[in-house]
Amino acid sequence: MNILVVTETYPPEINGVARTLGQIVHGLADLGHRVTVVRPGHRQRTADASRAGVEEYDVRGLPLPGYPGLQFGTPARRLFDRLLAASDIDAAYIATEGPLGYSALRACRRHGVPALSGMHTNFHQYSRHYGAGLIAPLLLGYLRRFHNRVAGTLVPTSAMAGEMRDAGFERLHVWPRGVHADVFHPGRRSRALRQTWGLGDDDIGVIYVGRIAAEKNIETAFDAFAAIARDHPSARFVLVGDGPLTGSLRRVHADAIFVGAKTGSALAEHYASGDMFLFPSKTETFGNVTLEAMASGLAVVSYDLAAAHELIRPGHNGLLAAAETRAAFVAAARRCADRPVLRAQLKRHARESALQQAWPRLVSELEGLFLAVCRETGSHGIEDAAESAERP
Repeated sequence: MNILVVTETYPPEINGVARTLGQIVHGLADLGHRVTVVRPGHRQRTADASRAGVEEYDVRGLPLPGYPGLQFGTPARRLFDRLLAASDIDAAYIATEGPLGYSALRACRRHGVPALSGMHTNFHQYSRHYGAGLIAPLLLGYLRRFHNRVAGTLVPTSAMAGEMRDAGFERLHVWPRGVHADVFHPGRRSRALRQTWGLGDDDIGVIYVGRIAAEKNIETAFDAFAAIARDHPSARFVLVGDGPLTGSLRRVHADAIFVGAKTGSALAEHYASGDMFLFPSKTETFGNVTLEAMASGLAVVSYDLAAAHELIRPGHNGLLAAAETRAAFVAAARRCADRPVLRAQLKRHARESALQQAWPRLVSELEGLFLAVCRETGSHGIEDAAESAERP
């Protein structure tokens, strides 16, 4: 098959959506499909620009409010009409619901190309953190109209699928996120890195990975660490990531260790060199970092939402707090820090659970969804897709 992928964030950008889109493109190309990526223009080209089976097109982009470095794409009707008319594209994956994604959707409908979409970001929830809470119902209505016009929408959790069905979204498919467990691995633990944080072998390294921004509810993580530090003064709080709150939090929390954004082996090393992972966000569609932390062998403390709700059995492979209260999250973090035997058990079982979420299996499931929508619409790539799906 030749698959069109439309996205507003893509590697080398550092966020969960970009990493997911990179895995989709890489995985489909590795399975022998041709992938055409359309995204807002970037100064830095990716390795995919010369990767076999992948072709990239840049479109005009404008800054995304509240997200420095990210852009939203402007409509690209001419490009999509040209690609869909001349490139023998069989199906599309539209990961963005803005002007770029909307123009891609309209082009697919004009040319009879089936399209899948994905719910990657809770924009209607994020809007409340950026002074636009009054428009959240309007934004939800727009998202519903957009996604109900595609052949199917991928959502990362069964809980989110239920919420979206209740809100009137149709043709939903649960497709979770994966992890490369050979990259995110407890064996990447570094004593030297821990020493730079001021940690000895038996001290507690508390890790946060993600955007340092209001929508991540990050102050709750600081409250939890403060409670931990009262009983464990040698503990350290290490924050991996960047965002609009970095400067102000540095000034208020002088003892915290801000290391900036990390990728690849450096990111994996930072995960594995910790002991606990605090993730207080309440706005995630999934939360890839939860799965990466589990694969790295960390004891995860999270609210009972998104990936954590799907993956964590409380007291077995992590700890969950009821989403309504900050005190419950703080109490769970203290329990994890105070009980080393429990923490060791959580770390061991977290890794075992993460091994079940391998990216190759998930990309194969996505390939099957593309094959199904092509069959339903009589797309001209069915024969090649069927041969691909039947390979050993």
